[in-house]
Amino acid sequence: MSHIAAMREQRSIIEHAGDFGRVAVMLGGSSAEREVSLDSGGAVLKALQSRGVDAHAWDPSAKGLVEFAQAGFDRVWIALHGTGGEDGSLQGALEWLDTPYTGSGVMASALAMDKVRSKHLFEAAGIPTPEYAVVRHQADAVLAVETFGYPIILKPAEQGSSVGMSKVFTPEDLNDAVELSLAFGGVALAERCIVGDEFTVAVLQGEALPSIRIETPRVFYDYRAKYESDRTEYHCPGTTDAATEALYGELAIAAFNELGCSGWGRVDFMTGDDGQPQVLEANTVPGMTSHSLVPMAANRAGIDFAELCWRILETSVGQGIQSKPLEVAANDA
Repeated sequence: MSHIAAMREQRSIIEHAGDFGRVAVMLGGSSAEREVSLDSGGAVLKALQSRGVDAHAWDPSAKGLVEFAQAGFDRVWIALHGTGGEDGSLQGALEWLDTPYTGSGVMASALAMDKVRSKHLFEAAGIPTPEYAVVRHQADAVLAVETFGYPIILKPAEQGSSVGMSKVFTPEDLNDAVELSLAFGGVALAERCIVGDEFTVAVLQGEALPSIRIETPRVFYDYRAKYESDRTEYHCPGTTDAATEALYGELAIAAFNELGCSGWGRVDFMTGDDGQPQVLEANTVPGMTSHSLVPMAANRAGIDFAELCWRILETSVGQGIQSKPLEVAANDA
């Protein structure tokens, strides 16, 4: 996979809060992840304000695009999770308004949110990913089980935070799991279940942050394990040697770049007994709550929460701000 190390992203360093101008922190929205978005956005807003940024909360479910266009914001820190904020639609609207925003662009956001097309791209690029099948009907899921066996993973093609996801162990549970996964848009993904360790790697301005290995007493790392449970355990870094850590970092950067993502995000993995990390998906607007993984990895790298929020805001920087360019090598560690 020689293409991995060649990709680089340039960071723009902003030293003065006033250079960001008036910032809208987009939070809330109307997706299934609204509550998490409110928590993320609230934490980000407080952090930016603590650093002197002229930041204000903006919930697009309460105020429309016309009002936003008239509000005089210079840029947007996107803290909207799921559909409507993470799928490219908001990014497209902001580009039409010529308003800079944090993170990935329109197409990369849409691709990362679409688990089926993400898998197609990972497979074509030679990035290890669990075998999968597209599910539109119950019959598709039955065929997937015949190929992969039980247990099998079923999840909506375009949701985050494990919304609508199931780990199915028996034929008796299959129908309900299929109905749940198809309830969020009509297309789902069936995936061979990899039994082993779950890892995640955050990406920030072209650099892979320390990996995190996740242990949960639940059936899998679901919504409750991510945002509500105090019994989930996190190990950062998640690996035990530099070579393995570098492998996870390189694969995270490769997956991120293959989708065209930029700025910041997170790539999730499962690793079975063979020790080969397999990419599950990329997240372009990960959570920023007290249980969230990107702040945890950043802290391990010596970046506190307020600095992390500042650096993510730097990803919105365009030609309108005088900044100090800094070449950041992918996974220098």
